[in-house]
Order: sequence, then C-alpha cells, then structure tokens
Amino acid sequence: MDISELYGRRVLCPQVERLPIDGSQIQTLPTLKVGKKTITCLRCGTITNKQLTAMPNQQYYCPQCVTLGRVSTLDKFYHVPEPNQFEVPQRILTWAGQLSPLQTKASVMIKERMGQHRHQLLWAVTGAGKTEMIFAGIAAALKRGERVAIASPRVDVCLELYPRLQVAFADFSIALLHGRESQKYKYRQLTICTTHQLLRFYHAFDNLIIDEVDSFPYAANSALLFATKQAVKKNGGILFMTATPGKKLIRQINKKKLMVSYLPLRYHGNLLPQIKIFLTSDWRKQLQRKRLPNKLLNELMKTLANYRCLLFVPHVSDLQPTFLCLQEALTDKKFTTVHAADPKRLEKVQQMREGKYEFLITTSILERGVTFPEIDVFVLGADDPLFSSSALVQIAGRAGRSVSRPTGKVMFWIQSYSRQVREAQRQIAYMNRKGRRLLHG
Repeated sequence: MDISELYGRRVLCPQVERLPIDGSQIQTLPTLKVGKKTITCLRCGTITNKQLTAMPNQQYYCPQCVTLGRVSTLDKFYHVPEPNQFEVPQRILTWAGQLSPLQTKASVMIKERMGQHRHQLLWAVTGAGKTEMIFAGIAAALKRGERVAIASPRVDVCLELYPRLQVAFADFSIALLHGRESQKYKYRQLTICTTHQLLRFYHAFDNLIIDEVDSFPYAANSALLFATKQAVKKNGGILFMTATPGKKLIRQINKKKLMVSYLPLRYHGNLLPQIKIFLTSDWRKQLQRKRLPNKLLNELMKTLANYRCLLFVPHVSDLQPTFLCLQEALTDKKFTTVHAADPKRLEKVQQMREGKYEFLITTSILERGVTFPEIDVFVLGADDPLFSSSALVQIAGRAGRSVSRPTGKVMFWIQSYSRQVREAQRQIAYMNRKGRRLLHG
C-alpha cells in the first residue's frame, strides 16, 4: 500500500492490507464515540441508541454507513494529513469556450470567494452553464497547489462531469469515484465523486464543490452533510450549486452565513420554458386499456417528427404499461425505459446521447444532471406526490438547453392541480421575472 492512499482519507484498519514501509506519518483515529446511552459514528456523524448497535463484549458498530465497511469500536482509522504534494502542470485551464457577460460576472465572484475559502452558493437556473462558471475558480485553486473536489449526489452527474473536466483540465489526472467504479483509488489534485464517497475523506480538500445540492439523497441526509464538513480542511471553502435551493440554504443566506451569486438566465441568454398544463382523467385506468391521453400521444408525434424527447412517469410500475401502449402507437420509433435500479441505466443514457434512441420513458432519475440537445419534456402524472416542486423544476429544465433550440416544450398531464405543480410554476415564473429585468433593465 502506498502512503498516498491515506492522504486526507480515513481508512479502516481491517481494509488496509499492509502498512507503507514508512508509517511514521500515519495517525490512528477513533471510529466511534461511546456515551452512556448512545454511540456517535465519527465517519458519518450518526447518533444511535447503544442497545440497537450492541456487539458481544460491550462493543458497538454504526448501522448507518455499513456499506462503506463496518465501523465498530474494534476498529480504528488510519489517516495521513493532506500534504498537497502536487506537480502542477504549466497549462492549467485548457477549456477554449467563452462565457457570457453574466456568466463571467458570476465566475469572477466564485473565483474570488474560492480564493478566500468562503462558503458560498451559486443559485442559477437549469441550463445556465454552472459547470463552465466554476472553471476559473478551480483553475486558480489548482495553480495555488490546492486540492479540489466536485461532488454530486448522482452517479449520472459525475459521469457527465468527468469528460467535461477532462477537456477543461487536460493536463491533469482526475480521480473519478463512485459506488460503481471498480478502479483503485489514487491520490489526485482534482477529484470528481458522489457525495457518499466524501464519507471516506477527512480534512482532504482546500475547496469542495457540491453540485445539485438539493438533490436526493444529499438534501435529506444528515450523514452526507456531516461528510461534507469532514471532507473539507478546517479553513477550506465550500461552493454549493443548485437551481432550486432548499429551506436550509435559504435560511443560511438570510442569516448571511452563506454568500450567494444569482444567474436567472440560461447560458444562451434565454428564459426557462414555461410549463404547459393539460388536465386528464384517470390516466392509469387508460393505461390498463392500453390507451394514453389523446393529446399526449399527438404532442409526442409532433415532437418526434423533428426532435427527441423525455417522457417522465411517477413510478417504476408505470414504465412498462406506458412502453407497451406506445409500442403499438409508435411502431417506427426506437425508445426504451430507464429507472434508478435498471442495470443498463448508464448504457441507455449514453445511447440516448449518441442518438440511438428517439426518446426515453423514465422516472425522476433523469430529472437532473443529464443533458440531451433539442429535446421536449413530457410528464404524465405530474401531480403525483412523488414529484417534489424542485424535481418538477429540474425536469422542466431538461428542455431548451441548447443554443440551436432554446425554446423546447414542457408539458405536464395532471388529474388535478397539486401544491408541487403550482410551486414549480411559481419558481420558474420568479426566475423568469428576474431574467427579464436583466434583459430589459
């Protein structure tokens, strides 16, 4: 084992095959804090009743983060403080793109605050070009010899970010870490990972960027919030990025604990597509009779004559009936279904990118982090409780993302107006009002 594998990491002793030859730098850290009635995991921060975690001989374990290797009082962590031992190449940023004036303004602020290791939020509409706006800040941090990570709750987002960062920082070796990654961990100056992977780090990063911070499972997972704080150095900076900040972030902004940059226009300077609503009767009963709302079928056919699309449904159980129904109606079109547990999910998404499918029938797994040019978006059952308002905004944001077609269609089919649907409409209208003020003064 190379000692660099321990830099800024906490590695369970049972997971270490053998120590490096020179173990003088290695620190041992406790795994659990044992109280009178509870135990606290020092990897994920979870507090659990002792009776629920008891092992023989008054030993205890953490049930929360067991998928990363069981943490118990029988174990300890090996850790080596982050040394920032990097050979920084002469060329830093190799991205040849051009930012808009509004993007440039946000980029300058982000770069400045990352240099100061501030905690900040980039609040930008979907399709604003958030990734490109952070390039300058990342480049400056790398030039200073700092270690930087970009984390997202979704594997799909990481897989989309990775090739873009490879182009933007072509002279750097970039680590890609997620639950499906079989490659061995290597110490790198720039890392892309899922937020769950942050649980393995300890005081590792000078600047940490959390993309899609409002997304499941990050937003509602206290362990991941704890991991974020643990993964950053004591005086490190954090940049949160989202189009739909939750109440916690809003409170931090209001309390001035979080600096914020706004961008209410997309990178091509256009507003967000408005949601068009269609009322329909019980569509699931229609599906049982192998029928879809006539208007939905007609709009699909209109789109597919020239463009591609995504069709969202609330539940995995809705996918196959919808597929079979459309299979009969659209015999000349190539399409498939995809969901979170689909073993071919990543393959299907890539095939959609390559144009091998004309549309996908999907659940909310594709609500964010994936970009397909010139698509329309349809949501069947948008009033289902499974769709949060932020999810609906993100879904709507899949349309109109390309310069060649910035005004894609967004259509929701509902049985009745829900709070989430109305809130999604309000959020889009709010950001569009701010965008119009920027456009027209």
